[in-house]
Amino acid sequence: MTNKEIHRINSIHEFHKLRGLPKPEHPLISLVDYGNIRHSPQNNRLSWIQNFYTIGLKRDVCGKFRYGQQEYDFDEGLMSFIAPGQVYSIELLHSEETRQPSGWLLLVHPDFLWNTSLAKAIKRYEFFGYAVNESLFLSEKEEAVIIGIMQNIQHEYHSNIDKFSQGIIISQIETLLNYAERFYSRQFITRKIANHKTLDRLEELLADYFNNDNLVENGLPTVQYVSDKLNMSPNYLSNLLKSLTGQSTQQHIHSKLIEKAKEKLSTTELSVSEIAYELGFEHPQSFSKFFKNKTMLSPLEFRQSFN
Repeated sequence: MTNKEIHRINSIHEFHKLRGLPKPEHPLISLVDYGNIRHSPQNNRLSWIQNFYTIGLKRDVCGKFRYGQQEYDFDEGLMSFIAPGQVYSIELLHSEETRQPSGWLLLVHPDFLWNTSLAKAIKRYEFFGYAVNESLFLSEKEEAVIIGIMQNIQHEYHSNIDKFSQGIIISQIETLLNYAERFYSRQFITRKIANHKTLDRLEELLADYFNNDNLVENGLPTVQYVSDKLNMSPNYLSNLLKSLTGQSTQQHIHSKLIEKAKEKLSTTELSVSEIAYELGFEHPQSFSKFFKNKTMLSPLEFRQSFN
């Protein structure tokens, strides 16, 4: 496999085989001791797409992980979440000072979730769409909670499988994801300074975009555009903003658009159609509907309130 190739891992059994692990005890779910994973010495850079969920708790990994354009050194403990179909890469580092990696990987094939409440519910956990540099940093107490749940899952599928096994494991996975959601909420709160700097950068970015009058040519900034400029994944940015302001990224963009529309309606003599065009709307009716939906006034009614 060359460095440019992407390797698809279709099953948990295939993952175990490629990483030098014993055969999984269950074909659709496995808890792997990260310290036992062996990477191929023939390649120093590997890219993967897996057809199953991976929840990782890792520490002291001697390498750089990349999701998309984002890169992170795993020099301390953190959690990451990978959904089926996501591309990620590993660049192995070789040094006499490298430490033995530790941690756990919980692998869950979508077929294990089939016909359960979690099959659809798992899609609401937006951290599966976060970039690697947006991973979850855990306190020692939080880490102990997560490891305990993972080991409960392992104990259950190690035992004799019966009609209760799947339901018990599913409930444990859901508990783990709910704890992760709680810990992410804590992370947003405890990183207030950095998060407020992100909010300031967002405000500057949107102000520059709207003040450069390039809406006619480029249209409204998208959530993806804003996220790329701030070097964040769309889901992480929106959740960060919600924790600070109660508004998503899309709502911030719309608020800036309304602010610009109000400015033009109150300080210029441009017609509503001209303002709609300058703000990137193809049809004045769409602009009027959008404006009234956000302000409870039509553009003309807003303008008349200044007379």
